[in-house]
Amino acid sequence: MTTPFATFRGIVACATLAATLAACSALPRNPVPAGLAYEAVVPGMPDVRAHAGRPAPAMERDYLLSLRQESPDDFPAGPDGTIRYPHLALSGGGVNGAFGAGFLKGWTETGTRPVFKIVTGVSTGALMAPFAFLGPGHDEALHRFYTTTTSGDVFTERSRMMALMRGDALASTAPLARLIERYVDAALLAQVAQAHRQGRRLYMGTVDLDTRSFVVWNMGMIAGHGDERALALFRKIMLASSSVPIAFPPVLFEVEAGGRRHDEMHVDGFVWANVFLNAGLFQTSTLYERAGRGPAREDIFVIHNGQLTAPPASTPRSLRAVAVRTIDVSARSSIVGDLYREYAFARRGNADFHWITIDERVRLPDLTAFDPSQMDGLYRAGYQAALDGPAWRNRPPGMSGGE
Repeated sequence: MTTPFATFRGIVACATLAATLAACSALPRNPVPAGLAYEAVVPGMPDVRAHAGRPAPAMERDYLLSLRQESPDDFPAGPDGTIRYPHLALSGGGVNGAFGAGFLKGWTETGTRPVFKIVTGVSTGALMAPFAFLGPGHDEALHRFYTTTTSGDVFTERSRMMALMRGDALASTAPLARLIERYVDAALLAQVAQAHRQGRRLYMGTVDLDTRSFVVWNMGMIAGHGDERALALFRKIMLASSSVPIAFPPVLFEVEAGGRRHDEMHVDGFVWANVFLNAGLFQTSTLYERAGRGPAREDIFVIHNGQLTAPPASTPRSLRAVAVRTIDVSARSSIVGDLYREYAFARRGNADFHWITIDERVRLPDLTAFDPSQMDGLYRAGYQAALDGPAWRNRPPGMSGGE
């Protein structure tokens, strides 16, 4: 979600120093043998996730099932018989998630916010996703989360030198884990499970550092197990998806492979994608035909919790400054690539594509600290952006008609 120091330059300096130090020790773990990496499953929940870009029969079957479960009240046929399926993808962006939270509230008040068939999230988007998925009744929870949370609610700093020499991160996310526990309880899990049984789907993304791949988690299927183990896994996925590597420790998941228990190491989903819909796990248009849902048309909505460009500023000639600027440029180019990928997905499925980003005239809060007053200002900017339109863009940046 964010970095734990007074400025982002602190983490870059530490990462640079780490590259020059020989590690004194590594923390113990029991990784999956390389030859079994893609066979590993969560014990008792073998079908709740899939690796991006690989065949995912279980996820495909589950989406086909969703078409049989859904209510015509949620997804009615239009006058011409076409069923519209709105999908929502929530990006990363740390404290900038306040924009998305405000936007959702404003969208609710316009009376045009639909019931979403699919909701996805990575990083701060994963923290928002369950509430966006459950609908307007949870707008207030998002408002509280993004306007009252402080840095102390998210992380505690560790000794930088000890973290570099003997640890796996520069800060502890124990406070964030407790914050997630406070907002995601058994009652919320039951609501997600109920929405899943009614044919709607909630996905989150993490990155498995061992396979170096993006993992999509079927959160509604997990919620459907309805026990303490399911609740703990649900919370752990949200924590993993918002655990920025180096700044925050990776999250270990117990898995089973080859008849033995092992662990996987997962970090923030933004490492692979800042936003996603289904990561190529299945082709929805063919499933609509198989379920007899034709004609069907999708509406893909993307909320980008960030800005695409920044005003020009000179870069000091130093290792630290060059590293900071390079990371910034890389992050901005990543979301552009993600938008083009999702646009291509939409075009292939004859879907409508809509995305919104933070107006470049809005001054963004400091990403390195949770400041409730600054986040409240960004929440109000998102709220007003929705009330004013919302002014959706229908093509990626740089493409004619996309601005």
